[in-house]
Amino acid sequence: MPPNANTGHPRRWAILGVLVISLLVVVLDNTILNVALRRLADPVHGLGASHGELEWFINSYTLVFAGLLFTFGVLGDRAGRRRMMLIGLVLFGLASLLSAYAQNPAQLIAARALMGAGGAAIMPATLSIISNVFDPRERGRAIGIWAGAVGLAMAIGPILGGLLLEHFWWGSVFLINVPVVALGVVLVALLVPESRDPNPGRIDVLGVALSVVGLVTLTYGIIDGGEHGFGRPLVWAAIVGGLAVLAWFIAHERRSSHPSLDVRLFREPRFAVPVALIGLVFFAAMGVMFFSSFYLQLVRGYSPLQTGLIFLPFAVAQLFFAPRSAAMVRRYGPRAVAVVGLVLSAVALGAFALIDAVTPIWVVLVFFFIQGAGMANIMPPATESIMSALPREKAGVGSAVSNTIRQVAAALGVAVLGSVLAAGYRNGIDPALTELPPQAREAAGESISGAYAAAGQLGPTAPQLITAANDAFISAMHWSAALAALVTAAGILVALRWMPTRSGTGAPAAVGEPELAGTA
Repeated sequence: MPPNANTGHPRRWAILGVLVISLLVVVLDNTILNVALRRLADPVHGLGASHGELEWFINSYTLVFAGLLFTFGVLGDRAGRRRMMLIGLVLFGLASLLSAYAQNPAQLIAARALMGAGGAAIMPATLSIISNVFDPRERGRAIGIWAGAVGLAMAIGPILGGLLLEHFWWGSVFLINVPVVALGVVLVALLVPESRDPNPGRIDVLGVALSVVGLVTLTYGIIDGGEHGFGRPLVWAAIVGGLAVLAWFIAHERRSSHPSLDVRLFREPRFAVPVALIGLVFFAAMGVMFFSSFYLQLVRGYSPLQTGLIFLPFAVAQLFFAPRSAAMVRRYGPRAVAVVGLVLSAVALGAFALIDAVTPIWVVLVFFFIQGAGMANIMPPATESIMSALPREKAGVGSAVSNTIRQVAAALGVAVLGSVLAAGYRNGIDPALTELPPQAREAAGESISGAYAAAGQLGPTAPQLITAANDAFISAMHWSAALAALVTAAGILVALRWMPTRSGTGAPAAVGEPELAGTA
């Protein structure tokens, strides 16, 4: 083969289109869910979910997703990535049906966990297949389009969710996944070639179990503490126990001959720094997205459809900037592009600490656009750096690590920032609850959704409770937004200190192929 020949698959761009459709269903579901949270909290038209249950609707998915990514990345490398993708799509479609017809919060949490298992089979396969069907010289552009598809799903999700909620019951936001899954199954079966690692390793069963137990226990402690207070021994037992199990997981991975997460990879800056940046950015961004929906629908009074349209600038910026980021990286280097993206994200997230109940909505739209532009210039160069640090046959490892960090960070962001929000809200609303009947006091003290529900039963005193709830929520939102901005600012320091100034060429990382063999 000539030295400059393109080593990509002849149908690589059509294959990328199929992968994008399959990816849409994973991202679409979570962005739709954001605008449905208020409806799910409604005891009449939803499931009457508490603040903690709303967090678990998100985190039961993300924790199972993150916990199984390593395993499914290994299984895909061993048994075939297309096969694993088809299994994931079918599982995701079945879980969507179960979610749509859940009768209580516990059933929806369980169905969302099953959906996370399906997503864990789909997501790493998409990046692994991209890495295998594209020449390294085209991979950056392909990953930029892949990241732009995430932006497209973010654009479609809230708007589609708003339309569905205005005309149908809340279960329709999950039922919409089924036709997308059916289309994805047909196209993957027809167009996507099978690929696998020629030298697969063994599955690290203990490592997978430790990661799932540690993450779930830690996140449970954070969410429960935010909902009911951090003064109870059970909360700290969960937090400390979760951290201890995760420390055991790291120690085990360092000793294992076939680790699910090869910690030696983190010696390579081209791999470790982008992974850290993805974690910091998604921790901050997803936590802010969680409370933005309540701010827009309750404090500002927008409908689910209007809320979806307000999120649109974030997605438009992703669609516009993500496919162009590869060219920016080639011209200026990954460090410069990532730092600019982090600065934009920090400014946009920090702006929520200045927004109140009467801020002009065009200001909110501008900040969403800035945040989308910032993340569009972080994700593609970071993902390309991670994937280029590994040889093609180990693409599942890089994909699993980057997606696991992203999902774990998103879950912890929702848990931590949601807990800060819940604790701040409770402290702010308490003085206004002393004269309320016991049942209304309990509902209003739990969350802003509960306060609005209680106000509907109070008659003339309702406006005072609504005002107090809005004030308490906005104050708590300011603290959560400030914390999100600080976390993102920490990413700027990480990038300036350790991010490579030039991108790689697709060669394997210096860790060495023999060491990597055990990870897949």
